[in-house]
Order: sequence, then structure tokens, then C-alpha cells
Amino acid sequence: MTGSEALTRGLLAGYQHLVRPALFRARGGDAEKIHEDMIQALGLVGHVPQPVLGLGTAAMARRSSTLVAGIDFPGRVGVAAGLDKNGVAARAWAGLGFGFAELGTVTAFGQPGNPKPRVFRARESRGIVNRMGFNNEGATALAERLDGWGVRRGNRALGIPLGISLGKTKVTPLEDAVEDYLTSLRLLADKADYVAINISSPNTPGLRSLQDGEALRELVTALVAETRELDPSDQVPVFVKVAPDLTTEALDEVLATCVEAGVRGMIATNTTLARDGLVGQDRSLATEAGGLSGAPLTVRSREMVRHIAETTDLPVMGVGGIMTPADAQAMFDAGASLVQLYTGFIYHGPALVRGINRLG
Repeated sequence: MTGSEALTRGLLAGYQHLVRPALFRARGGDAEKIHEDMIQALGLVGHVPQPVLGLGTAAMARRSSTLVAGIDFPGRVGVAAGLDKNGVAARAWAGLGFGFAELGTVTAFGQPGNPKPRVFRARESRGIVNRMGFNNEGATALAERLDGWGVRRGNRALGIPLGISLGKTKVTPLEDAVEDYLTSLRLLADKADYVAINISSPNTPGLRSLQDGEALRELVTALVAETRELDPSDQVPVFVKVAPDLTTEALDEVLATCVEAGVRGMIATNTTLARDGLVGQDRSLATEAGGLSGAPLTVRSREMVRHIAETTDLPVMGVGGIMTPADAQAMFDAGASLVQLYTGFIYHGPALVRGINRLG
């Protein structure tokens, strides 16, 4: 075993046997409160000093860069939307070895999200069920936070590219969704290296209908056109995030619309409404509303990434069920240019980031 491999195993063991049990017991086991505490702690730390426990330097070992949609990503593994909704910990992600971070999902106006409790760990299944409902402080608050840190598109003020995921405000009627997304885009486009259009969360009523036919065409055409208005010479790339529950036929329609509208890439996938991946005592969560993430999504997300890569020339960010470096490699083999972590990071910590970076 090399010293690098030993360090990776040590980080994983330390997180799984010491850090994670302590986190999962804290706050009476309330998953959402624990998550909020973690994000706030990372926010207070700011730029995580890389020498601390060797985490930063270790996690970036052998990291390889890649060019996607005109963006130079210093590493191929990033933070998925939902992990840092308000950008509170945005200054910390580079120091943990991530090559990019997608902040949000943020909406035009701040909102509290769905009633609590709304986050449930499926430990045996290595998953999470959530029905958060885009709880966030709003696009203006995120813009002001990033402004305070001097973030501008392309300047790498926080060390890595930043994507920003945009969603629809819950109280905004579906017929006004386009203007709602445009409001957020106008506030944040000059701070984002790319924007992700989230039309696939299952936790905002009616949102997934925006993946359908004319509604999708109107939305993505308007957003891409607005990026040209905002910066005619170098518009911010637009990515679209899709649901894993789409049929192949529906996915093909989405892809055709995105290509026609000038979308620069896809993100596959969001959480699933399916519950067949729950095992053991976790089956009691089958009746909880919300989206399921983590290991139960591994195969489906990879299948969708492969289909997108084989069907179009659009680059794909693979997200969903990446719990091990082998899962990430399978995503890359399926055609993903980049991968993102959420649930895998919760369960396995920085060692997973390091392990994926070591894939080269």
C-alpha cells in the first residue's frame, strides 16, 4: 500500500468511525439541524487551511483539470446543488479538494421551504429522503454574499469555478415561471461560471411540469436569450438538470429542446420519487413525501448519463448515488465530464473527494 492510499483509508476510517457518528448523534439526530451546523461551521472557517489534518492537500492529490462548456475546472468532482443553498460555505469547498461548487438551489425570492421535519436518513440504504422545497434566502441575498467576497464570473475569487442553481419560487404561478427564473438570472449571472436550471426537484408543486414540451422550450429559450443580452460576447453557460424519473422518450424530448435552445450542458440527475432502493428498516420511509438520493439512485443516474452522452454532444455532469470512487469512475465511463456529490459526501466525507481526485 502506498502512502497516498494509506492516507485515503485513514481519512475514510476517521470520518466513518469518529466524525460521522458524532455528527449523526448531534442535535438529537435531527438531520437538517446537523446539516445546517456543518454548513455554518464551514462558513465560519472560511478558506479551510489545507494543512489542517492534511485534508486540503490530501484531497487534491493527483487532481486533474478539464475544460467543459468553456470553463476550466481544476478538478472533476464538485459540490452538488442543495449542499450549500445560500453559499454560506462557498469559501471552504476548494480547501476540501472540490474542483467546483454549485450553490443553491436559489429562488428569486427567499422562502422557508416545506414544513419540518423534511429530511430523513435511510442509513441501511445509504440514502436520504428530503422534501426541503427550495428553502433559501433568495437570489438577492446570495448575490450580496458573493459580492462581499469579490466573486465575479471567471475570477476564481474562491479558488474554484462556481455554478449557481436556479429554481422557481413556490408562490409564483407556473405561468409566471419564466420571469421568476429571469429575475434570479439577472441578479446572479455576473457571479456564476455557469447557471443550472433546476426544473426537476419533486418538492415544489408543479415544477417538474416545466420539463414538458412547450413549457420547457419557452423557459430555456428565454434564459439562453437573456444570457446573450447580459453578455453578448461571452454569455454564461446554461445547464439543465433533469429528473431520474423521466421516461426515455420524455428525456429525448428534453434533450432535443435543450440542443435547439442553445443549452451548453446537462446535469443528471435530481432525486427520485421511486422507493424500490430502500432496504431493511428504511422501508418505513417509503411513505414519506420527497426525493430519494444516495445509493438507491446509483444505477439510474448512470443510465441517464450514458443515454445523454450517446444521444447528444452536450457535456454531462453526473450526480446521484456516487458513494465510492468506483461509482465516480463508472459515471466517467458512461460519458460524464464531471461529477457532483451530496449524499456521498454526507456519508463518506473528504476521503471520497480525495479518492475521486486520485482517479486522474
